[in-house]
Amino acid sequence: MTTTATNPLDALVTHLQETALLSTSNNLLDWDQETMMPGGGLEWRARQQALIARMVHERASSLERGDLIAAVESNAKFMAEPQTAALVREAKRDYTKATKLPSSLVEEMAKTSSMAKHEWAEARAASDFKRFAPWLEKLVGLLRAQADCYGVPAGGERWDALADLYEPGCTAKYVAGVFEPLRPRLQKLIADIKSAPRKPADGFNDYFVGIDQQEALSKLVAQSIGFDFNRGRLDRSTHPFCGGTHCNDVRMTTRYNERCVNDALGSTMHESGHGIYEQGLDFSRIGTPLGESVSLGIHESQSRMWENQVGRSRAFWSWLATKLPSTIGADASRFTLDELYGAANVVEPGFIRVEADEATYNLHVMVRFEIERAVIGGSLEVAGIPSVWNKLYKDLLGLEVPDDRRGCLQDIHWSMGAMGYFPTYTLGNLYASQLFEAACEQMPGLVDGFSRGEFAGLKKWLNENIHVHGRRYAPSELVQRVTGKPLSAEPLMRHLEGKLRPLYGI
Repeated sequence: MTTTATNPLDALVTHLQETALLSTSNNLLDWDQETMMPGGGLEWRARQQALIARMVHERASSLERGDLIAAVESNAKFMAEPQTAALVREAKRDYTKATKLPSSLVEEMAKTSSMAKHEWAEARAASDFKRFAPWLEKLVGLLRAQADCYGVPAGGERWDALADLYEPGCTAKYVAGVFEPLRPRLQKLIADIKSAPRKPADGFNDYFVGIDQQEALSKLVAQSIGFDFNRGRLDRSTHPFCGGTHCNDVRMTTRYNERCVNDALGSTMHESGHGIYEQGLDFSRIGTPLGESVSLGIHESQSRMWENQVGRSRAFWSWLATKLPSTIGADASRFTLDELYGAANVVEPGFIRVEADEATYNLHVMVRFEIERAVIGGSLEVAGIPSVWNKLYKDLLGLEVPDDRRGCLQDIHWSMGAMGYFPTYTLGNLYASQLFEAACEQMPGLVDGFSRGEFAGLKKWLNENIHVHGRRYAPSELVQRVTGKPLSAEPLMRHLEGKLRPLYGI
């Protein structure tokens, strides 16, 4: 392929899609490493991923791609079409970023993160942060170099350059501005719940369910809410995630705890939300910006919505209660709807983010944001992370962290070289609440339908309003278009207080 193609738009799309064939092959190698690869394959896998990452970067930053973008951009006829203009805008954004990174840095990051993920898993199992610290120090050095290549925004900091990869335009100043007023409101709600006159029954959260039975229930729920198993699969891993190669090959994983079926159920619904988004992208545009999710914040809005607004609703549990005896055993029928619904909405500060209830979840995110901002900025050394982590958990959640496994080693993200990522979880909660309010306003009776297993209406609404657009609109613009309002924390607080205060009698 050369820039002399008669139609530069077609040539650009071909170049983008061929590059995506390479990059998504790396996604599949990543999924295999987390689910099936024997430990002895680690070093070769790291070399495989590093080579592919370098090849992808060389294509993404090539003069050929730059020439194709310029050729399309200079053609008034092409740019008069809104979707083409959006494709070129986003392709140019990606190209500009790619050209700022040397291939050697990209290759080194891919190789190091592949090895670091394995070392993180070993360190986590041993609850030994010191074992992982040298790898994290190396990753932090690479991330700082990456941020410097991108360039620090005027008036900003290194962390901003990394966050922009996940949520375009996101800055530490913006995130701090969101977190600062939200934190006391959440802490007030949690304090009120702690002293509440009544508490929901919690027995179902300590009910023994075998792993195979939980897996059957998880797959039933994922399929029922709209995940297409003809175009995806669900496997087991240490840390739940959603990946794959494109909308017709989506790979999800979850984890299981025999003493807490809600752990697997929540993580499966969460990852199914990601999977439904991926499956909702336009296949004809896969490999181009119009066939990709707009941001991780919007992606998280989809997973958190299915996990929380749907999966923790009384209507959902009214439906699921009828499915429990046939999936996890007849004895499960002993739990009343109130007990099942209550167990799904217990508020209790805990150590593990992915197991956190809705009220405390965002405090977990705030801890990680403060730490990685300080580490990337240089005011905190990697060796000091455990002590700072433990102090923040004491200050924000009132907890004494017992060990590294339940502390700063619990998440895989930093071992992947993903710093600047965590705030997208809270942004996702804000987006989810606001989008779900809009869906309920536009579809009266939506929540009541959950009690009858009717989830297709919400999935269709999300397909049409969020998924199909790809990256045509910026996250803030997309939310404004769909809800008619700028992003606000009020819908999230209405959701939390409207459910939890009556449940706890406060």
